[in-house]
Amino acid sequence: MTTTGKKRLEVRAAVPSDVRGIQRLIARAYPGMPNYSLATIRGQINNFPNGCFVALYDSKVVGYCATMRVSKAMAFARHDWEEITANGFGTRHSAAGEWLYGYEMAVDPKLRGLRIGQRLYDERKELAEELDLHGIVIAGRMPGYARAKRRAGSPQDYLDKVVTGKLRDQVISFQLKNQFEPLGVLENYLPEDKQSDGHAAHLVWRNPYVDPDEAPEMRVPRGVESVRLATCQLQARAVEDFDEFIRNIEYFVDVAADYRSDFIIFPELFTLPLLSFETKKLSPMEAIDKLTNYTPRLTRELGRMALEYNINIIGGSHPTRAEDGDIQNIAYVALRDGSIHTQEKIHPTPNEAFWWNIKGGDSLDVIQTDCGPIGVLICYDSEFPELARRLVDQGARIIFVPFCTDSRLGYMRVRYCAQARAIENQCYVVMSGNVGNLPNVDNMDIQYAQSAILTPCDLPFARDGIAAESTENVETLTMADVNLADLSWARAEGTVRNLRDRRFDLYHIDWDSNPDNGHAPSGGPVPAGGHNAPGGG
Repeated sequence: MTTTGKKRLEVRAAVPSDVRGIQRLIARAYPGMPNYSLATIRGQINNFPNGCFVALYDSKVVGYCATMRVSKAMAFARHDWEEITANGFGTRHSAAGEWLYGYEMAVDPKLRGLRIGQRLYDERKELAEELDLHGIVIAGRMPGYARAKRRAGSPQDYLDKVVTGKLRDQVISFQLKNQFEPLGVLENYLPEDKQSDGHAAHLVWRNPYVDPDEAPEMRVPRGVESVRLATCQLQARAVEDFDEFIRNIEYFVDVAADYRSDFIIFPELFTLPLLSFETKKLSPMEAIDKLTNYTPRLTRELGRMALEYNINIIGGSHPTRAEDGDIQNIAYVALRDGSIHTQEKIHPTPNEAFWWNIKGGDSLDVIQTDCGPIGVLICYDSEFPELARRLVDQGARIIFVPFCTDSRLGYMRVRYCAQARAIENQCYVVMSGNVGNLPNVDNMDIQYAQSAILTPCDLPFARDGIAAESTENVETLTMADVNLADLSWARAEGTVRNLRDRRFDLYHIDWDSNPDNGHAPSGGPVPAGGHNAPGGG
């Protein structure tokens, strides 16, 4: 007899590649409730990778749970699902939190006989013990309440009857069996949960290995998670052909790689020198078509350089005509694993829309890299705070801003907004702009830039919130080392904690679904979270 030794059932930490499988699981587990978007699930995992788990059966996702660390005050206060989970993204996670808060649990209804919910809860308890947390707090569904409301009375009366054994509830009874104690009822916790009439049982499991009377000393370690960033302030210059253009770009890639940089970013519209060797003046539409012809070669070359030089390349932006005929301004991102990613400019400027007929994109998501998730906001997009917030909600800790501005006024708009994005999102922002001119190319008559690597303004960071900046209007490569662990510290223990202190009881951002890419709405008033069946929380 032979055996392969392959596991049929496995429970492990969730990773971004599990996102689609998790979304399909949620649809199976909760067919009557709106689903998460891919972006929201991605944010849950990226914001606390150690706290999200999946169960795989024959390599298919059949179980999922999400948690975050929170303070005792937050865990035990009255709250609802949207408020405590930051609209489902989990960005209120605090590395200094002394309690684990469970806010999502889903199990494939066809496989509940395999005790998948129990296995996921065991993972949560092991995590709480490993981190010396005081315990786990959840808001468990009460799926039997709506049906039994007339005879059971109030939600609190129903919970009391389940606790004393007079009634049985599929979820709450399971929680009690797992040593969870009731704290009370969170009314209107999740209005979309019709079976529970919108309410949830507030439950706690206390870690037996932690003294409940001991004052918490949850200090975030000032560890080192170093990333080296390089921004290329590029001189616009005429070239004889495509190969010369690539040689100019490859020079800076080579130098950044010699300095062992993890990323290099080029400016917005950095491919416009490809129009400099045209023999006649082109109309805007003719210019776009010429640039579009170079798109396949450009992405191949960026991918080749990323692999050969072992560096992640943020390819500025390149105007091109998409397959549907729309003209878009696109950043091509080549990662050192050989993959190519794209990010469209969401907001074309009035000038771009009028002269180039550029259309705004409709998709904005993080890009997973070997240094964690990143985001790209092309120039004008940095002036719209909700875009950066969406990227950070998905876990981005570095946002790259390729820009092209012709005057100091235009540059300062981008610069001030980029600095604001770094402060309000407690993240790093890297800017890269063009200098010089191309007399025969529209939109490149004059350029003004001072590229920079910007930080939040708090104790671990540079005095002025500037890790490094270039000399104005000079072609150069500027580099700086940043510590991603400092962001974790700032978000948990900083002088201000912008991400965690948002008022989700007053406002949130809804991102409309895009029917063309199949995404469900992310967050908003129709969360899929807080399902809590049969494991809860």
